[in-house]
Amino acid sequence: MRVEENRELAALTTLGVGGPARWFVNAGTEDDVVAAVAWVREKNVPLFVLGGGSNLVVADRGFNGLVLHVGLRGVQKYEHAEHIVYEAGAGEDWDEFVQRSIEDNCAGLECLAGIPGTVGGTPVQNVGAYGQEVASTTANVRAYDLKTLAFADLAPAECCFAYRRSRFNTTDRGRYVITRVDYRLTPGGAPTLHYTDLQKEFSSRLDPSLREVAEAVRHIRRSKGMLLVDGDSDCCSAGSFFKNPVVSREQIHQIAAKGGKEPPSFPTGPQEKQSGSVKIPAAWLIEHAGFSKGFAQGPAGISSRHTLALINRGGASAAQILALADQIASAVEARFGIQLEREPVLLGFEAAG
Repeated sequence: MRVEENRELAALTTLGVGGPARWFVNAGTEDDVVAAVAWVREKNVPLFVLGGGSNLVVADRGFNGLVLHVGLRGVQKYEHAEHIVYEAGAGEDWDEFVQRSIEDNCAGLECLAGIPGTVGGTPVQNVGAYGQEVASTTANVRAYDLKTLAFADLAPAECCFAYRRSRFNTTDRGRYVITRVDYRLTPGGAPTLHYTDLQKEFSSRLDPSLREVAEAVRHIRRSKGMLLVDGDSDCCSAGSFFKNPVVSREQIHQIAAKGGKEPPSFPTGPQEKQSGSVKIPAAWLIEHAGFSKGFAQGPAGISSRHTLALINRGGASAAQILALADQIASAVEARFGIQLEREPVLLGFEAAG
């Protein structure tokens, strides 16, 4: 294990803002993870686990601790009677892994194509898009438990998956370092076509292939600035900056009264369905609160293609990005009484006060 000092972090994130990490380790093996954890415990310094940097805002002053960049690679494939299990290292590029599963004609991840980041980040946020969530295919999460100082294999029920949530970003935030995720996929399975945009795309066809659906998803993501493309300023973001709120039917009527019309709504996960709640687009709330695509506030702005993406237009600071986010959230709350919840992880801000 090699410990670097004052490693700049901005280039390791898709938003491209923030200062350096006081210490930095790139972990290529589980032994590196164990050694890094022992190092921070001996030095009594904070630890942050970094994956692909696609859902992260680093403070301008940086992070006065050790950033552990999880770079474990490798994918193992195991065939069973009715499914195939892939054991993927946490440092594997997510979109490349999705593409491999599609080339193997395995269904279950095709609607998650084009999402930036690494495998290890997917169970943390229960990554989902276009009608799929990784919770539906995750078979096991292997992680180093900082409480017991031992590796644990966590079954899906133990991960406590919900909409954009898991135990890893709620009750046990900071407890685990994920090193591998296993996915149970369906060989020869049909693609998921629950999302409206995909249904429109294939309205004249009943049997698109997994590859065609994945390419359609990437096309949709690119049209919204949610696909990483070199030189495209709309892609210099942390993805969706706000979560889609989960609201009751009564709140829908209240929002409609204040906004002049009823917002679109979408199904939620199984846990939220039991309460009769639905998701509404945060983008709809933002636009009806007065912020349009392409809105700019100095070097910080809103993507010209997707209202949910706050972008670094060039030389933006983390403070400027968060100031714009706060302005948007305040306007939405003032107009609709809905508190938007930020989606990216904030690093290094706790010490700023």
